[in-house]
Amino acid sequence: MIITRYNIAPVAVQPDSDPASEPLLTPIAPAPGQQPSNGTDVLVPIDSGTAFTGGLLPDWSFGEWAAYSGIVLLALFLTAIATTTLWWMLHAWRSADDLRATQFSASPRPARHRFTLLVPGRHEEEVMGQTLDRLAQQDHPDFEIIAIVGHDDPGTELVVREAAARNPHLIKVVVDDSVPKNKPKALNRALQIATGDVVGVFDAEDEVHPGLLTVVDSKFQETGADVVQGGVQLMNFETSWWSLRNVLEYYFWFRSRLHFHARSKFIPLGGNTVFVTRERLEWSKGWDDQCLAEDCELGVRLSSDGAKVVVAYNPEYVTREETPPTLKSLYKQRTRWNQGFLQVLGKGEWKKLPTLRQRMYARYMLNMPFLQAATGLLIPISIAFILLVKVPTAVALITFLPLIPTVITLVVEAAGLTEFGRIYDKKVRMRDYTKLILGLVPYQIFLAAAAVRSVVRQLRGDGSWEKTEHTGAHRDAAVAPESTAVPVLATAGASETK
Repeated sequence: MIITRYNIAPVAVQPDSDPASEPLLTPIAPAPGQQPSNGTDVLVPIDSGTAFTGGLLPDWSFGEWAAYSGIVLLALFLTAIATTTLWWMLHAWRSADDLRATQFSASPRPARHRFTLLVPGRHEEEVMGQTLDRLAQQDHPDFEIIAIVGHDDPGTELVVREAAARNPHLIKVVVDDSVPKNKPKALNRALQIATGDVVGVFDAEDEVHPGLLTVVDSKFQETGADVVQGGVQLMNFETSWWSLRNVLEYYFWFRSRLHFHARSKFIPLGGNTVFVTRERLEWSKGWDDQCLAEDCELGVRLSSDGAKVVVAYNPEYVTREETPPTLKSLYKQRTRWNQGFLQVLGKGEWKKLPTLRQRMYARYMLNMPFLQAATGLLIPISIAFILLVKVPTAVALITFLPLIPTVITLVVEAAGLTEFGRIYDKKVRMRDYTKLILGLVPYQIFLAAAAVRSVVRQLRGDGSWEKTEHTGAHRDAAVAPESTAVPVLATAGASETK
């Protein structure tokens, strides 16, 4: 710190001089170690880190300018990503009317469409038989189920054929002999024999409400949609610290974020409980069997062609699933999704969107997994930097900006966990909230690691399909809740919009 001493001294005014032109403070350079004397000297501290050149800009070296500017840009980047995520999370709760608009009709219309339900399965003998039996209980008058199994998977094939024997008029079995195998290849194989004018996709472990096809049929009629995306919800939040966060991801994704994407006319579809008209699937030639995120890829192509996509969510009609059984399995699943987003981004179908705003939004959306991963890594680095590195006050204040939307997001997640427990009749304990808070940074680092791995796989040209195994951990919650009360977040939605 530089200390400048000013000597306050009486000024003798000449008869013909202007007093206003005389100096009141005369600076005197202090000698080393000199102290103010007699109370007449004033010491004015000047911080060399915030001294101003010409009174306008800080007197920093080139290196300081570069470092501090980088810190500020990083803080603004993190703030933008965190704020965007928060805005999407809260979209459905902007008002009670917006929340009701996201739901299926309370009075569905009479059935008009014929449905074909595709259920691919590979090494799913533990769960697929029960899934097919539940699907066969749909109250819709006109539908068929096609189960697809690999030619090298006798265990699953046996379970599927037993289910078909129990429901001979509803379930068909298709054997996929393609090599190597993946989900889009299985779907395209079954599409060749589908007879419905609307095709729906489900996973081998899904718990499906018996009235789902009825309300989906009605939604097609009410909106003239080309695609109807229903809700999917992971259920076993109490299994582990990371399963809790995975469950909440699904909750906000299907409850709110997909509605925002549909309204923006650019939407990556979900992997199941998605229904597409046969006409649109024939136009698209089915699913891209080279893409690891075939659902996202189909949604991008349909959006680029102007297809109308409608998202509907009612807690009682959601398709229930389980989180991956191990952290390693989740890691592989998230890697596959991220790599699929990279493939879709590189494929460039989104460039056909009609407006610049949609194209910029698409680019941002497809990069979002990697931006969020970067955010997850940079937030703890930013916190450590704030605590350990001394920077000018103004720069330090800016570095705290990302914490504001991050803390708000954590509060919203806690409210979402409360709402999830109430809607799905799950008991949420204090330890669950503790896991939610303590798991914030580790989960973001985990997502960042999966994003990095997906980039490495893509650069290596490794497009192999890494399957997610299932154990049926969600089967204890097969009966959907009857209550359709407006969630508690709706009361706060009007004042907490993005």
